[in-house]
Amino acid sequence: MAGTTQRDKMTPDTPGTTHGQTAQGTGGVVGGAGTAGTAVKNAGQKVGDMAKQASDQAKDFASSAAQKAGDAASYVGHKAQDAASFVGEKTEGAVGSVASGMGSLGHAVREHVPSEGMMGRAGSAVADTLEAGGHYLEEHGLKEMGDDITNMIRRNPIPALLVGIGIGFLLARATRS
Repeated sequence: MAGTTQRDKMTPDTPGTTHGQTAQGTGGVVGGAGTAGTAVKNAGQKVGDMAKQASDQAKDFASSAAQKAGDAASYVGHKAQDAASFVGEKTEGAVGSVASGMGSLGHAVREHVPSEGMMGRAGSAVADTLEAGGHYLEEHGLKEMGDDITNMIRRNPIPALLVGIGIGFLLARATRS
């Protein structure tokens, strides 16, 4: 041990030695790797948080868009209902006018046809029919009239079919000319 120097007597744990410095430097690298791992972990958490936030915003946007589409559909539905109601009111008004006109026409026919003979009977029958039709139309309206026609067709399908064919034939001849 006589040849040993102060340098050889130092232990690796003693600061200031090359061996100690290497150990200390390695500890710094290991500590740096731990810090980098924590930074990567934190960055991953931030990316996850940002992705969740973006997903939540997308869901909110989709929900808002669906709500606005529902509101628009409801608005259109209400407007269509209002339009149908308006048309129905105008149609009922027109039906009332037609019924009144039929009654007036019946009275006019009755006044201008002879009171006796075959022309008188035919004119009286036409006038009665016009007045009765106008009165029926005033009382019942188009809906009941449509229901009555439907029931009549159900009770008498073959005559209704023949009448339909006859009307179709007449319309075809009228449009061909």
